[in-house]
Amino acid sequence: MGKTYHIINARVINEGKIFDANVLIRDGMIERIVKKDQEKEKLKSDKNTITIDASGKWLIPGVIDDQVHFREPGLTHKADIYTESKAAVAGGITSFMEMPNTIPNTLTQELLEEKYSIASEKSLANYSFYMGASNDNIEEILKTNPRNVCGIKIFMGASTGNMLVDNIDTLNKIFSKSKMLIATHCEDENTIRANSEIFREKYGEKVPIEAHPLIRSDEACYKSSKLAVKLAKLYNTRLHILHLSTAKELDLFDNTIPLKKKRVTAEVCVHHLWFNSSDYNKLETKIKWNPAIKTKNDQEKLQEGLLNNKLDVIATDHAPHTLEEKKNTYFKAPSGGPLVQHALPAMIDLYKEGKITLEKMVEKMCHAPAICFEIEKRGFIREGYWADLVLINPDQATKVTKKNILYKCGWSPFEGHTFQTAVTHTFVNGNLVYQNGKFDESEMGKRLLFERQSK
Repeated sequence: MGKTYHIINARVINEGKIFDANVLIRDGMIERIVKKDQEKEKLKSDKNTITIDASGKWLIPGVIDDQVHFREPGLTHKADIYTESKAAVAGGITSFMEMPNTIPNTLTQELLEEKYSIASEKSLANYSFYMGASNDNIEEILKTNPRNVCGIKIFMGASTGNMLVDNIDTLNKIFSKSKMLIATHCEDENTIRANSEIFREKYGEKVPIEAHPLIRSDEACYKSSKLAVKLAKLYNTRLHILHLSTAKELDLFDNTIPLKKKRVTAEVCVHHLWFNSSDYNKLETKIKWNPAIKTKNDQEKLQEGLLNNKLDVIATDHAPHTLEEKKNTYFKAPSGGPLVQHALPAMIDLYKEGKITLEKMVEKMCHAPAICFEIEKRGFIREGYWADLVLINPDQATKVTKKNILYKCGWSPFEGHTFQTAVTHTFVNGNLVYQNGKFDESEMGKRLLFERQSK
């Protein structure tokens, strides 16, 4: 039996509307939502009910991040499920889906379940893990349970170990036989290798970081994304393309179909919305991601793509490395960076700059992931749904410093930036896990479940 909470005087942002309401949480679920413009109704509570006055605060559903790398097992010097889920919860992310390029790569059902076992003991947020694809594990892929696994991940671009799937026969088999959502990292490896050699011949190992979006070019992204979409349409596969980074790729997606009916969906990440190629000069390899952060025009077109629904989901691709690793020369410096603690504040800053509405932000970070992945009873503030909820103080400026960074790697590309807002409370399954800088770690998150429709 969980605690009972009564959140009063909240400014709720949910399902395209903003309204004032009180919310009752009992036994982990949202029991009642009473809008202020309704007739006065007393919510049933008792002496053990904890009242939280949310006057002046926004209440949103917990953010669902469909793409993170929490580095466990095998790479825990960079991050682990406990540290990164803690940072996520502090940033208002209540559920995450984690990638298979750990060590060992998650290419068997046994290895997949081992990750779920770790998370059940260590994750403060709700969790799911992708089953990984390689050129030779199709039988393992087809054993994946669509009820309790978020999807199949295909790296159609370089990754750790044996996870580059570049065999067209293998791709045809996976796309034709999988009854689950397939999530893809789309960059054409041959294009990248050819571009790399051009710059290596010119600069040796001292390739300037500004060359990153030229090496991992818009053409490399487009060619691979186009192939993935072609395969999905050929086999009617449920395809979700991760971290779109170019204006050119937007032409591959349809915004005339309701999200629930889309067979091909697209994700954009916070760093591609926030940064552009002019930022390499200052931040260097700290913002080296794959796919690369590209031009200001790409950045602006991606922001437009959110508003016109060519892009369906906002995620992080949280992928921490140590600063020591990041300080290497271009080819040796790994790609990726930490984001889960600061993704929601960053998007709210973009709202304050007039780049997105609060309703659209909540749609893309909370509702849309739940719809895309058919997650059971999460992603919305609805009676009978799990109480994954976040309270935000819209007027509490928060400067990112080494002292308040929670990532195990200890750094952030946002270090020194002052966000205009702050996450003050995060509920996970009705448990108040985070409150004004303090954590209650007495309850772990839950394994996400999925209400999948047949292919």
